[in-house]
Amino acid sequence: MTATAPPPRDLRDFYENPAVPVASGAARGRRQARMLARALGPAGARGPRTVLDVGCGDGSAAATAAPFLRGHRLVGVDWSQDALARARTRLPYAVRGELTGGGLPFASASADAVLFSEVVEHLVDPDAALDEIRRVLRPGGHLMLSTPNLAAWYNRVLLAAGVQPVFSEVSLRGIHGRPGREVVGHLRLYTARALREFVAASGFTVVRLEGAPFHGVPRPLRPLDRLACAAPSLASILLLHARKT
Repeated sequence: MTATAPPPRDLRDFYENPAVPVASGAARGRRQARMLARALGPAGARGPRTVLDVGCGDGSAAATAAPFLRGHRLVGVDWSQDALARARTRLPYAVRGELTGGGLPFASASADAVLFSEVVEHLVDPDAALDEIRRVLRPGGHLMLSTPNLAAWYNRVLLAAGVQPVFSEVSLRGIHGRPGREVVGHLRLYTARALREFVAASGFTVVRLEGAPFHGVPRPLRPLDRLACAAPSLASILLLHARKT
C-alpha cells in the first residue's frame, strides 16, 4: 500500500486536498479539443460560442484546448476552491459551481458546448450530472466527455491475471491491489459500450467515440497504447462527442 494523503473525512475533503492530482494528460486534451473545434467551426460571423469546462480542475485541460478554440468563449467551472485558484492562473474566466445541489450558475440553454474531462468517473450521481449539463446546453449543443476505459487493453490482461484494473480504486486512503502510485478518487468506470448507452439514455445523441492514450502508461508501452487508440473499445481513454437531443 502507498499512502498519498492524510485520511479524508469525506469526498469533498478529499478533493480539496492540494496533494490530489486534478490535471489530465495533454495528449487527451488535444484530441478532445480538436473534436470540439471541428464540431463548433470557426467563430466567424456567428460570433463566439460559449464553451463550459465543467469540472475544470486546475484549468490545464481548458488551457490545452484554448488554441484550438480561438474566438470562442471558454469558461472553467469547478466547486473546489483550491482547483479554482489554480485554474484562474490559466483561464480568463473560472467560476464556482457544482452539478448537484444548487446546480451550475448558468441559465438553461445558455451554453453551446460542455467539456466534461475526466469528471464522470468521480461522481456519486452521474445521472443528475448529465441532467444538469443537458439543462445548460442549447438544443443541438455539444457534449465532449472523456473518461478512463475500464476495458483498456492492459486492464483486460490484469483482470485475467487476477489483478485490480488500472483506474479502479477501493480506497481513498491508499493503493490496494493495482498498479499505480496516486489515489485519484474514481468511483465509477465505463466501457465504451456502457458509456454510449449511458449518455444516450440521458437525452443525448452520440456522434462519435474515439480513443486517447494515457499519460501514466510506462514509456516502453506507450507506442502500443497509441496504437490501441484506433480501437476505442481497447483504448486507455474514451473520448465521446454527443449532442443534446
